[in-house]
Amino acid sequence: MGELVVLTTDACLFALIAAGLAFFFVARRIEHLRAPWREVWRRPAAVGGATVLAAFMLVAVADSVRFRAPGGGAAPDGGVDAEVLSALDLWLTPLRTRVETSYSAPLATHAYSRESVSDETGGMRRVHPRLRHGGAHLADPARDRAADVARRALAGVAGGLLCGLLASVLVVVLVSRRRSSTFGRAVGALVHGHATGAWRALLVVVTVLAVVVGVCAALAPHYHVLGTDKVGNDVLYQALKSIRTGVLIGSLTTLISLPFALVLGIAAGYFRGVVDDVVQYLYTTLSSIPGVLLIAASALMLDVYMAKHAIDFEALAARADLRLLALCAILGITSWTSLCRLLRAEALKLREIEFVVAAQALGVRHRGILRRHLLPNVMHIVTITTVIDFSGLVLAEAALTYIDIGVDPSMESWGNMINGARLELAREPPVWWSLAAAMGFMFALVLAANLFADAVRDAFDPRLRGGDGLPGTPAE
Repeated sequence: MGELVVLTTDACLFALIAAGLAFFFVARRIEHLRAPWREVWRRPAAVGGATVLAAFMLVAVADSVRFRAPGGGAAPDGGVDAEVLSALDLWLTPLRTRVETSYSAPLATHAYSRESVSDETGGMRRVHPRLRHGGAHLADPARDRAADVARRALAGVAGGLLCGLLASVLVVVLVSRRRSSTFGRAVGALVHGHATGAWRALLVVVTVLAVVVGVCAALAPHYHVLGTDKVGNDVLYQALKSIRTGVLIGSLTTLISLPFALVLGIAAGYFRGVVDDVVQYLYTTLSSIPGVLLIAASALMLDVYMAKHAIDFEALAARADLRLLALCAILGITSWTSLCRLLRAEALKLREIEFVVAAQALGVRHRGILRRHLLPNVMHIVTITTVIDFSGLVLAEAALTYIDIGVDPSMESWGNMINGARLELAREPPVWWSLAAAMGFMFALVLAANLFADAVRDAFDPRLRGGDGLPGTPAE
């Protein structure tokens, strides 16, 4: 396979996944954290959104496991050279290597643009030339293409339905064992919605995803499912590679902004006085600076730094990785103020609650009060805000890249796809599939995140759950 290569953003993504798994195992042992997640599990929309998010996360993880091809060698600066491929690249080798000369429409067999060729009489005429890879197996594309596409698509649908059926059988077996019932009763419980949790929604979404993947897997080796771009690269490959960038922007930015908001917000609300004044001054000043201008200035300083230290950034992957990490840091530093305000207000209320006053009267240190009483009782706000802000950060990357202050142009991202498509729409006829692919993938990710965020908000917000204003009992 070759030497394993780990970029900084790859390590951050794996650390974030490890932290999420650790939180999952901790929450399973704490009732006031486990109860809201059980409520989320009962909501079909939340389970469907979480399943789609998990699929995107799997693609991002596969694209973050990188290997240097044997014999490729390292870059002169010790960085990553062009020989480095991810597990996703290896899996999508047919899409990565089948490059055309220019544009081609989805599932096309001929190029989108006309070229001048000489005919039998020596004259010149304008024709759409055959693609080198798309539909190359067809003897007569005009006659055979529709039937071939339909046959392969039906085979992909059948494969996806088979995978969905196998997943359903596994779920039925699991439910029957947990309920200590027979296989038939477990099937009836799933069909009529009597099983614990939204198992039906999970199976429906898994089956739909399996069908989509099956159709693409059946067609992609023989056609360009979403067409090609200006230089002939497969658009489906670009859209799949962009998933990692979108996931990293949404998750790493949240990871960077969370410590600022958590520490400063709780400290301002609990200690008040000079601490509160300083924190308010910080986030008021930062909020008064236009975010786009601050990001643009930071990106410009980063470009100047990399230009002055060009020898350290000869590898394109290292340069793009640093710029992505810097963008996450800039977005994180500029996006913590709203959560900080919420946590400050909640801490101001919690410090007057009886159990906090009693702890102070008993001489408990401030560190113990913050860790055992305030922090557990503001985690519902942190969880809600974190999940809701994820989708906004994914959209922010596209907007920033569109105005050339986002990720590096050499890195696949939905923002770069949209940025490149703005001139393609001015062609006659217009090239619409690059924009449609980027918007479709982004829409799926953001919609799934929003559906999941709505359920998390409803489950963790004590006011919506009919509570007394606290998400749970205070820690002893």
